[in-house]
Amino acid sequence: MNLRKGDLVEVISGEDRGRRGKILRVETDREGRRNRVIIEGLNLAKKHQRPRGAGKPGGIVDLPNPIDASNVMLLCPKCGKKARVRREPHEKRRVRICRECQEIIDA
Repeated sequence: MNLRKGDLVEVISGEDRGRRGKILRVETDREGRRNRVIIEGLNLAKKHQRPRGAGKPGGIVDLPNPIDASNVMLLCPKCGKKARVRREPHEKRRVRICRECQEIIDA
């Protein structure tokens, strides 16, 4: 999978289509077949939370739910377009390269 924590992505299908956000967490199942990402501010669900002591009051909280990784697309930090990614060796490590502008995405 070509997505990592901290990447800026755009949702390409579903209810939040066209919206952008930063990846908070990448989840995979044990077999490695189902990749899902949690994006800040997108795919929110309401959770009714009980009070947990004096410091944490109860109420209704918005929690981001995972989205399948196939439904989001990486945004190139250099050209700003939705980009398909290829991986190539560069200075003793594999880096992600934008297919649109040919720039290295990994810092």
